[in-house]
Amino acid sequence: MKVKVISRSTDEFTRERSQDLQRVFRNFDPKLRPQEKAVEYVRALNAAKLEKIFARPFIGAMDGHIDAISCMAKNPNFLKGIFSGSMDGDIRLWDIASRKTVCQFPGHQGAVRGLTASTDGSTLISCGTDCTCCLINVLSFPSCHADCACLHIQANAVYVGKNAYWAVDHQWGGDLFATTGARVEIWNHNRSQPVNTFEWGTDTVISVRFNPGEPNLLATSASDRSIALYDLRMSTPARKLIMQTRTNSIAWNPMEPLNFTAANEDCSCYSYDARKLDEAKCVHKDHVSAVMDIDYSPTGREFVTGSYDRTVRIFPYNGGHSREIYHTKRMQRVFCVKFSSDASYIISGSDDTNLRLWKAKASEQMGVLLPREQKKHEYQEAVKNRYKHLPEVKRIVRHRHLPRPIYKAKELRRTVIDAEKKKEERRKAHSTPGSIVTESVRKRRIIREVE
Repeated sequence: MKVKVISRSTDEFTRERSQDLQRVFRNFDPKLRPQEKAVEYVRALNAAKLEKIFARPFIGAMDGHIDAISCMAKNPNFLKGIFSGSMDGDIRLWDIASRKTVCQFPGHQGAVRGLTASTDGSTLISCGTDCTCCLINVLSFPSCHADCACLHIQANAVYVGKNAYWAVDHQWGGDLFATTGARVEIWNHNRSQPVNTFEWGTDTVISVRFNPGEPNLLATSASDRSIALYDLRMSTPARKLIMQTRTNSIAWNPMEPLNFTAANEDCSCYSYDARKLDEAKCVHKDHVSAVMDIDYSPTGREFVTGSYDRTVRIFPYNGGHSREIYHTKRMQRVFCVKFSSDASYIISGSDDTNLRLWKAKASEQMGVLLPREQKKHEYQEAVKNRYKHLPEVKRIVRHRHLPRPIYKAKELRRTVIDAEKKKEERRKAHSTPGSIVTESVRKRRIIREVE
């Protein structure tokens, strides 16, 4: 007679140290677990609820300016640092880790309208309404702690123009930078006069962004509701797009450099392909007031917007609605927003003189994670994605608490849009067939394209 016994090697289940976890052997045959999907569904539901419980996106405020924050700039070589400029002409460098001012530079007599850093991080360029553009040498970086060393900043050069400057941006990997105001001016670090000037129309140009993939290409937006593309290798501007409302800011996608997103006055953002400007690739809706600033994550998968409605929202690059909304009782109109260089944090500057630091993922656990914790978070995310289409999980994941004024404004805006849609349907129903053509949302806000 044969007797079958279970035989195991002691090396497979014996712990090497007393601190190690006991190994557990499991048979993953689905026939042995008929309730596996039900168990996973409950886990997905609990994971969605726990995400809401642990969602604490606000980290802290950086107080020090005495007027509204008008612009910010990241330093490519200093992960913890960010420059900010205010409406009283004050420029500061902040240490994000300690949330303290590392250095203060009294830069302009009027409001600081634009800040940008060179690609190597050695030069900070600022411009303002006092018709000056300052080049500031960043001589040394602080060490890990902001208290033990102060960053010394000196103005290397001051360029005086004829008109107020509204924005500035530095070329990626080059020595050129562009300023906007009455016209678009291209400057070199070693020249006191512009090396090139572009003018298209008579209105003020309010924002400028260099393309990260093609250093000679830049995009601007003007107060005449236009978005223009310029090529430094040409003597004239390349293309121009005129919309129904003004574009306040532009951001290029760093991973797809042919695509850019425009923050518009009509509460929406529009993503375009630079090769095909007659139609938007995607329309991003959710704000209830003008979108003031926009910045892409270094991953290129999402972007952050700041609005006049006192909220900060995070959008997927190809999604029509925001995945996250941040707000506080004290935060006023948001004029500038930035993603940190490691895509982990968001910095917002608002009208109440404060910079605020947020987590890019609201429920993300801070600090160093153990391998067990990391695997647990990954598993919870996986089961949530597997069951995200089911009503209960979908409802919990999508729900966001809104302040009462934003909620009321959203309801009012939805009523207005529904009324316009109903009016258009009735007009179409009582007109000759084919006489009224309904335009898609992606084309409706575009008036014309000029080449």
